[in-house]
Amino acid sequence: MGTTQRKKATMVEGMDMEADSFPHVPMHYDIMQKGGSDSDDDKKDKNLGLKGDYMNIAVLMFLYVLQGIPLGIGGSIPMLLQSRNVSYKDQAVFSFVFWPFSIKLLWAPLVDSLYLSRFGRRKTWLVPIQYLIGLFMMVLSWNVDTLLGKEGGGSGVSIMQLTVIFFMLNFLAATQDIAVDGWALTMLSRRNVGWASTCNSVGQTAGYFLGNVLFLALESPSFCNNYLRSEPRDVGVVTLAGFLYFWGIIFFTSTTLVWLLKSEGEDPDADKDQGIIETYKQLIQVIRLPAVISYSIILLTSKVGFAAADSMTGLKLIESGVKKETLALFAIPMIPIQIILPLVISKFTSGPRPMNIFLKAMPYRLLMGLVYAAVVWLSHQVQTTPGEFPVYFYALILFVYALHQVTLYSMFVAQMAFNAKISDPAIGGTYMTLLNTLANLGGNWPSTVALWLVDGMTWKSCQGAAGDCDNTAEADACKSAGGKCVVDLDGYYIESIILVVVGLIWFTWRHKKIRYLDSLNLSYWKVNT
Repeated sequence: MGTTQRKKATMVEGMDMEADSFPHVPMHYDIMQKGGSDSDDDKKDKNLGLKGDYMNIAVLMFLYVLQGIPLGIGGSIPMLLQSRNVSYKDQAVFSFVFWPFSIKLLWAPLVDSLYLSRFGRRKTWLVPIQYLIGLFMMVLSWNVDTLLGKEGGGSGVSIMQLTVIFFMLNFLAATQDIAVDGWALTMLSRRNVGWASTCNSVGQTAGYFLGNVLFLALESPSFCNNYLRSEPRDVGVVTLAGFLYFWGIIFFTSTTLVWLLKSEGEDPDADKDQGIIETYKQLIQVIRLPAVISYSIILLTSKVGFAAADSMTGLKLIESGVKKETLALFAIPMIPIQIILPLVISKFTSGPRPMNIFLKAMPYRLLMGLVYAAVVWLSHQVQTTPGEFPVYFYALILFVYALHQVTLYSMFVAQMAFNAKISDPAIGGTYMTLLNTLANLGGNWPSTVALWLVDGMTWKSCQGAAGDCDNTAEADACKSAGGKCVVDLDGYYIESIILVVVGLIWFTWRHKKIRYLDSLNLSYWKVNT
C-alpha cells in the first residue's frame, strides 16, 4: 500500500452552491495556491501553453462530466416525487442523499492514502468506484419505476429505499470526486495544473445539465409533444429507467477504456511521510484553534434563514402547477449568469476584507425569501387554467431567480475568498476541505429540517365531508367520505417569514463577530508545529 502524499499545489473546492431548490448547476470554485516566484524553467514551460496536455484535459473533463450525471439525476428525483404528491417529510428524508459531498472529508484521507502502487494511486479508487456507479445505475433501472410508485397519487413510493440507493450513488460520486481531484494535479503538467478547475467547473456543470435539465425535458410528454414530435404520445422520449441504463453502460465502457489506455504518473512533489493518522491529527489541530471554532459556528448556522426559500420554492411552484420540465429549463439562461457573476464579484473580494461583501449581500438574500414566497403565492392567483400561466409570470420567475443568484454568489465568492485567505499553506488541502465541508453542512441541515417541519405547520381542512386532514389517516378518511383535503394556510409561508426573521436576528448577532474574524492577523489561523 502507498502512503498519503501531501500536495504543494492545493485544490480548493466549493461544492453545490448551497441547496437551492430551483434548477441549479453545481459550481466548483478552485484556487491553485503555489508558493515562490517562477523559475526560468517555469517561464519556458508557460510558453508551451497546452501542448502535450490536450488529451489530459479531455480525459479530466470527461471524468467530471461522469461525476455530474448521478448528481443531476439525484437532483431531478425531488421534482418527480413532487408530481407524485409525496409529503414534505418524505422530501426531507430524500434530501439526505445530497449529504455525501458535504461530509466527504471524513473518508477523503483514506482515498488519499490507501492504494495499490502498481495499479495507480488514483486508479485504485477510480476504476472500481466507476464500475460500481455503473452497476448501481443498471440495477436501479430495473427497479426505479416500482420504487417511484404511481404518478399523481403518491401511492407505492418507497422513499426509504430511494434515499438509501441514491445516497450510496452520491457517496460513490463523492469518492470519485476525491480521486479525480487528486489525479488532476498529476495528470496535467505543472504549467497547466490550473486548468484542473476549468475541467471541474465545465465538466461537472455539463454532467449535471445532462442528468437533470436534459433528462427532465426529454422525460416530459408535454415537452416532447410540443417540440420534438409531430404526433403526440403519453410518454416522453426517454424514461428514467432507460436513462439510468444508458448511463450505466457508458460508465462501464468509459471506465474500461480509462483503465486500459490511460496511465498514471508519479507525483514529484509528494510527501511520502504523511500517513492517515497524521492527516486526521491535522484536522484536530485546526478544529481546536479558537478562531476556527468561532468561524465554524458561523458556517454551520449562517444559512438557517435561507432554508425555506432554498429547499422548497421550486417544489412549491411545481405543486402550484408549474411543469417540472419548464422549471428545469430555467437553468439554461442562468448558466451565463452563473459563469459571469463569480468573475465580477471576485474583483470586490480580492482585498484584505472579503467578508464585507458577504455582510452586504446577506440582508438582501434573506429578503429574497419573502420575494420567493410572494412568487409562490402569485402562482396560485394568475393561472388562466390549471397548469397554464401567462408569459409575464415566467419572466417574473426568471428575473427573481437572477436577483437571487446575485446575492447567493456574492456570499459564496466572498466566503471562498476568505477561506483561501485564512488557510494555512502548510496544510492547505486539509484546511480548505474542512472549511468547505462545514459550509456545505451548514446549508444541508437547515434545508432538511425545513422540509421536515413544513407539513406540521400547514393547516388543512376537509371540504365536502366531516373530519380533519391533520395526518394521513384523517386525510384518507376525508377522501373515503367523499370530501377533499384543502390547504387553508400553507406552512411554507409561515416558515418563510419565521426563518427570514431568524436570519435577520442572526445577522444582528453575528455581523460584528464576522468583521472581527475578517480583521484578524493570519497567525490566528495557523497551527503551531
